[in-house]
Amino acid sequence: MSKIVLIGANHAGTAAANTILDNYPGNELVIFDSNNNISYLGCGTALYIGKQIDGTDGLFYSTREKLEAKKARVHMETGVTRIDFDAKKVYAADKNGKEIAETYDKLIIATGSLPITPPIKGLDTPNVNYVKLFQDGQAINALLDKAEIKTVAVVGAGYIGVELAEAVRRRGKEALLFEAADTSLSTYYDEWFTHDMDKVLGDNGIKLHFGELVQEIEGGDTVKGIVTNKGKYQVDLVIMAIGFRPNSALAKENLETLPNGAYKVNKKQETSKKDVYAIGDCASVYSNAIENTAYIALATNAVRSGVVAGHNVCGTALESVGVQGSNGICIFGYKMVSTGLNTKAAEKAGYSPAYTEFEDTQKPAFIKEDNHKVKIRIVYDKNTRRILGAQMASYQDISMGIHMFSLAIEEKLTIDKLKLLDIFFLPHFNQPYNYITMAALSAK
Repeated sequence: MSKIVLIGANHAGTAAANTILDNYPGNELVIFDSNNNISYLGCGTALYIGKQIDGTDGLFYSTREKLEAKKARVHMETGVTRIDFDAKKVYAADKNGKEIAETYDKLIIATGSLPITPPIKGLDTPNVNYVKLFQDGQAINALLDKAEIKTVAVVGAGYIGVELAEAVRRRGKEALLFEAADTSLSTYYDEWFTHDMDKVLGDNGIKLHFGELVQEIEGGDTVKGIVTNKGKYQVDLVIMAIGFRPNSALAKENLETLPNGAYKVNKKQETSKKDVYAIGDCASVYSNAIENTAYIALATNAVRSGVVAGHNVCGTALESVGVQGSNGICIFGYKMVSTGLNTKAAEKAGYSPAYTEFEDTQKPAFIKEDNHKVKIRIVYDKNTRRILGAQMASYQDISMGIHMFSLAIEEKLTIDKLKLLDIFFLPHFNQPYNYITMAALSAK
């Protein structure tokens, strides 16, 4: 039996802890976390800020007490200060400054990610907020309760930025969305989709400032304005949402990393040092789409990595099957889902991408209720015809369809394999000539 030290107890860490505690009770597990809460579902931040859910209790699925009931020793509000890899010892300090040292047989690092902080003047001005922890959401929620907060600038039009811009509008505030790219959500979707999302945002009152670089935040005791390469705007609150970076400062000098600082791991979540594992947003993943190691920070990936590491540290060999980066978003009822690579990402990865697309209503035209248009694009390699990615969008809930494409990428299926795929038909659900079939059939 082993003594296992786990650093970090959010999604990846909690998954690893539960895997160890539920399946290998003979091991000793010691957990360190610098926060005062664990298992917070950050995807719910925009929902509760936008008053789309009742309260925040449901955004937590585990607690210190639950882990301790399974016999873990848990140190909350205790930050690990250094790791002696030669002596296999972890050093930490709690909120009162008390120093704690623990030896380990196996070590799991699950330190997550941190918001990217760009070199912009004025980031330390009051009412400039980041979004990561539960406390960050609480702070923004409280500020939006104030009548004097009338205009909010959201910097970054990725998933979190777009969701927060929606939340700000739902609170009755003016929302300005700034993005250096020419459209929203450009990392995951092609322009055929992102321009639709741009229209949804604009139609719902969000002022779009694409192709603008934020250069300075003006203010004194509080935010007064935001300056870009194209103009100056009066705002009362700034929310920074331009992405996340691996929180790897603790061990990046001792472990092999990717260029962005993420700990490089194999399919067992093992790092470059024996008996040391890394999971979640601080670590790499294996992308089946590019057939190589990558950095894809998603809660789903974090949970899977925690399960894999939990079994391996306890002696059960288990390898990740890789990921596709499947994701989705719903803004003012408009739903977009994607998996794998869009055309730009496929080209950047060295493929010769082609795509096939189709647009139709979900159900036959004689179905009048709850029957919306659906767009689909399937990206594949011209040479091998292997499916590399897929994107779908509709006011209909078509989200389950993307799971099939995720499996198709994992299994290296070709676009031709989908042409005569057995897809059932019933007017209550879909069309006899399904849009997936029609897109595949039109592939050159």
